[in-house]
Amino acid sequence: MLANIADPDASQPIVTQDGAATRAGRFRLEPDGRAEAAQRRRLQRDLEEATRENAFVLHYQPRLSLATGETAGAEALIRWPHGKRGLVPPAAFIPLAERTGLITAIGGWVIRTACAAAVHWPPDWTVSVNVSARQLDDNALLQQVATALAESGLPPDRLELELTESMLVDVSLDTLLTLSAIRDLGVGIALDDFGTGFASLAMLKRLPLTVMKLDRSLVRDLPGDREDAAIVRAVVQTGHALGLFVVAEGIETEQQRAFLSGIGCDEGQGYLFSHPVPEQLLCKPRGPMSDHAAIRD
Repeated sequence: MLANIADPDASQPIVTQDGAATRAGRFRLEPDGRAEAAQRRRLQRDLEEATRENAFVLHYQPRLSLATGETAGAEALIRWPHGKRGLVPPAAFIPLAERTGLITAIGGWVIRTACAAAVHWPPDWTVSVNVSARQLDDNALLQQVATALAESGLPPDRLELELTESMLVDVSLDTLLTLSAIRDLGVGIALDDFGTGFASLAMLKRLPLTVMKLDRSLVRDLPGDREDAAIVRAVVQTGHALGLFVVAEGIETEQQRAFLSGIGCDEGQGYLFSHPVPEQLLCKPRGPMSDHAAIRD
C-alpha cells in the first residue's frame, strides 16, 4: 500500500506508519507493498521467459453429445508449469499476459499446439480454443489460425475459436472482417459465456457465429429454478432458430444433464463428465457417458 505523505512543506520529514521518515512530495511503498511489487515483477519476468520458451502445457476438458453421451471433442485450456509455483492456472497469469501484450504470442502457441494434438484424435472430434481480444486488436489471429492449420494438417472444420461476450460488444469493422475471413476458412466461431449480460440478439445476427456456449451461471440452478429453466429453454430455442449449435458449460449433476438433453441442448461439458485432463487421459478409450466419471479428478 502507498503511505499517505502529501504535504505542501517539502522541507519537513514525514513519518509513515512503520516509523520511517521521507520527504513530502514523494511517496514510498510500505513493506507489504514493496513485496507485492517485487513479486509482480518476478512473475512478469518468469512469464516473459516462459513465453519465449513456449513453456506451457494444455489440458483438455471433453465436450459430450447430450443425445448420445459420446465425446465430441474438447476445449483446450492452458496451464503454466512453474518451477516454484507448480502448475499455475490461467486465472493467475492470463490477466498479466493481457496487460503486457504477451497474450498474443501465448494465444498463437495455444492454437498451434491444440491443432497439432487434435489431428491425432478421432476424425469427428473438434478442438475449441479460447482467443483474446488482443489477438484481434494486433491483427494476428487470422494468420495464427492459417499457420496452425497448415502446419498441423487439421481440417478447418475441426477447429473452433471461442470469443467471450464482452469481446464482441462493440465490434469494429476490422474485427468483423477478420472473423468473417476465419469463418471462410471453415473454422467454427463460438460465442462463449453467453448469458453474462453483454450479448444481444442483434449481435447474434451480425456475427459469423456457429456455436453458442451457455455460461455456467445459467446452468448452476437447473432444473430446480423455474425462471432459469425457462430462460435456458428459450435461449436454446433461439440459438437453434439462428442456426447455432448450443453447448452448455458447467454441468455438474445428472439432473442438469437430463434437463438440458430434454430441451434439445446439443452438447455439454463440466465436472459431471470430466475435469480438464492431460491429452493422454483425454484420448484413453472410454465407454458411454456413465463411465466418464473415471477421469474426474
